[in-house]
Amino acid sequence: MTIEQLHKIYLQCTSVSTDTRNNKEGVMFFALKGDNFNGNKYAKEALNSGAKYAIIDEEAFNTHPNCILVNHVLSTFQQLASYHRAYLKTPIIALTGSNGKTTTKELIRAVLSEKYKTTATIGNLNNHIGVPLTLLAMDQDTEIGIVEMGANHQKEIAFLCDIAKPDYGYITNFGKAHLEGFGGVEEVIKGKSEMYDYLMANNKTIFVNANDPIQVEKTKDAKRFSFGYHIEGTDVSIDFVEAQPFVKCSYNTLEIHSQLIGDYNFNNIAAAIAIGNYFKVKDSAIKSAIECYVPSNNRSQIINKGTNKIILDAYNANPTSMRAALLNLEKQSGHKIAILGDMFELGKESKQEHNDIADLALRLQIDQLIFIGENFYGTEVDSDKVKKTKTFTDFKNNFDTSVIGNATVLIKGSRGMALERILELL
Repeated sequence: MTIEQLHKIYLQCTSVSTDTRNNKEGVMFFALKGDNFNGNKYAKEALNSGAKYAIIDEEAFNTHPNCILVNHVLSTFQQLASYHRAYLKTPIIALTGSNGKTTTKELIRAVLSEKYKTTATIGNLNNHIGVPLTLLAMDQDTEIGIVEMGANHQKEIAFLCDIAKPDYGYITNFGKAHLEGFGGVEEVIKGKSEMYDYLMANNKTIFVNANDPIQVEKTKDAKRFSFGYHIEGTDVSIDFVEAQPFVKCSYNTLEIHSQLIGDYNFNNIAAAIAIGNYFKVKDSAIKSAIECYVPSNNRSQIINKGTNKIILDAYNANPTSMRAALLNLEKQSGHKIAILGDMFELGKESKQEHNDIADLALRLQIDQLIFIGENFYGTEVDSDKVKKTKTFTDFKNNFDTSVIGNATVLIKGSRGMALERILELL
């Protein structure tokens, strides 16, 4: 069966599914495989629970007339998504970067939705499975698609661009993320820049933060649309006003009061403003969209717990984002506490990076530091204001609620640390 023939069948379905637990009536089920599961085994269950068709790649499970046998389910899934993207001809904005991808994507979605029917990546489903899911969620009514792309090694962004074939692209930044997979900061820049390579090779438009010298240099020969703060010659000028604690900025005589904390979120907001400007969204609508956006999913959330103001930024962490969060905490008033969990995927740089963050935290005007995890436990900092525990269980068993009161508390660590559990203890 050709991809074109499969696509005609797909158009008869309501959506796609890769998990029988999330099946809905009329879906096309793709029997994906992983290290510890074989989706072929669930094809019959998927059909019995409402799927219209099941795409499989093992003859032994071809036991139902609505099973469609292919050579390789994942490859077929990706090819179908790319074919569907070409079929719709919907303008696609691709988005990647070391930090702030999902927040920026949600801000862009909010702004563009003021004028267009917009479909965007759900959550952070931004890998070789998430990107096809996003493309296949688009239909004839979708006027603009926003596709977030994540990567932890070379050639991954290039592969995702080949699937999504974006018309526009934006890289939030280049930071110390996934160093283990990429092999160092220079390799991170090279890997993320694969998006630039695709867009430039196809004469597509790149959105550029003119305050980022790497972005400016990498796109000097590109067709680009730039924005910046106090930079001459940009297409859109956006001024940073303050972040006390929420980011406030001004644009075209309008003052925009966001619900995002930390000056590190200014660039994310500025990108959404600039992209809204490019797509002719009214200034008043841009302002409204950004001011109404409230962060969620443990990303820079402000939560009031008793006498404490919690900055919950526990979705993920790397040295770049950790540094930005600590600098933001220092700017807050009153008693300040940082509860930091280990940063993962740093490879051979892990020991040094954890030591650097611990040293920085100790130098800053932060009253109390709590480090959780083996990497932070092994750091060389020694001070009365530092407490270190090897595991979350050790922290929980020895946690004294009386030491945290009337304070601004930053909670930040990699996803695997799941530091949002601390909220239950406060």
